Amino acid sequence: MERPAWAPRSIDISVPSVSRIYDFYLGGSHNFEVDREAARKAMEFMPGLPKIMQANRAFMRRAVRFAAAEGITQFLDIGSGIPTYGNVHEVAQAAAPGARVVYVDHDPVAVAHSQAVLAGNESADVIAADLRKPQEILASAPLRRLIDLNRPVALLLVAILHFVEDADDPYAAVAELRAALAPGSLLILTHASYEGIPVPAERAEGTVDVYKDIRNPLIMRSRDDIARFFEGYDMVEPGLVPMPLWRAESAPEEEDPYAFSGFAGVGRTA
Repeated sequence: MERPAWAPRSIDISVPSVSRIYDFYLGGSHNFEVDREAARKAMEFMPGLPKIMQANRAFMRRAVRFAAAEGITQFLDIGSGIPTYGNVHEVAQAAAPGARVVYVDHDPVAVAHSQAVLAGNESADVIAADLRKPQEILASAPLRRLIDLNRPVALLLVAILHFVEDADDPYAAVAELRAALAPGSLLILTHASYEGIPVPAERAEGTVDVYKDIRNPLIMRSRDDIARFFEGYDMVEPGLVPMPLWRAESAPEEEDPYAFSGFAGVGRTA
């Protein structure tokens, strides 16, 4: 297999990566045949997967603009993936010039791309770190350089927590991050769920199995389990809802049924 110029030497391009599969669903060009193969296999069970990813991105952009309108100029995006078009720093810096953005991902491909995309952008940086180790993120040099934790921060956990198994205690990680944030900070979150998927759960399980096969289990949680991530936050209206229903900018009835798979919400620290 030919290694493209953008692929860091250190990565194994024969193994699918969640961030490259996501890039493929979004119509990006930073993915390999092995990623496309896994994506197509997952889409055999849920053909609308790209629609779910697009709904995620559209929610993320609305939530970032909301945060900027609330006066927040600092953004911490954990599990940021490959920065495709319309990513956090573009949206945030368009809405609030000078906004500071720190991306975090543990996938070397996502980190390498972020570095390339952010070259020359003094107000944005990327950290190679894992959501499961919040202290490493909080102590990192890029975060300390760009983000003042004494002022409100928008913490983005978009389509990431469903890749953290219960054994790794994602609730503790989210609580640890919350404890580090100043009052008035926002948690912007989306999470996969069997609730809202327009196919029977047994069929959706086929997609879950594909992720299990590539050693990136997809953990489907109920709305109540997802709501627990917002402990210690006051929910911003309209609360925890299917993605297209969060402050929609177009008529939800025009959305693809798959866009309603999973939940999105924004919470504010008191």
